Amino acid sequence: MTIFYRFDGQMYINITNGCPCDCVFCLRKNSDSVKDNDSLWLEHEPSFEEITAAFDRFDKTGCTNAVFCGYGEPTVRADMLIKTAEYIRQNSSMKIRLNTNGLVRLIHPEFDVERFRGLIDIASISLNAPDAKRYNEVTRPHFGEPAFRAMLDFARDMKNMGVETKFTVVDVISEDEIARCRELADSMGIPLRVREYISDNESYT
Repeated sequence: MTIFYRFDGQMYINITNGCPCDCVFCLRKNSDSVKDNDSLWLEHEPSFEEITAAFDRFDKTGCTNAVFCGYGEPTVRADMLIKTAEYIRQNSSMKIRLNTNGLVRLIHPEFDVERFRGLIDIASISLNAPDAKRYNEVTRPHFGEPAFRAMLDFARDMKNMGVETKFTVVDVISEDEIARCRELADSMGIPLRVREYISDNESYT
């Protein structure tokens, strides 16, 4: 079972395969891993003891970032994410990055995002579309069109907490839509990165 793996020289963390979205570009549709790593499909959701043991064993040489980004949405296990991030913070000097769809408040309505303050250094949030209708078509969240506003609110709040916040889109949408995404990101003071869609296991971030 692969909990920690290396990608682009950094340590990635795979704590769940659960996700409330069904994105049209999702890598999981075409592969069970990234690059030459073992399968990221988890046999079961790992316990805190399994996670910490795997962390202690993992060769972290050269890793400057610990990235929550496995084959699921990390905030599906928000409490475990926080416990794991706290353990990493106590036992390494790595920056902690969260790659997320930004829907934690819909996944866990009682969750307080203030719990991320001082713990998450960088948040990379999937913007994916310039408006709620298109977001619903591309990301296909279980929550419907309200998910778009929830994602934007999450991004704003993370930025306001001092977290280095970024948006991403995948270039499966049109150039005009990407331009509109950039305008939206600029209006919020959040940088946007456009990811290239590649249908194999070489592109994952």
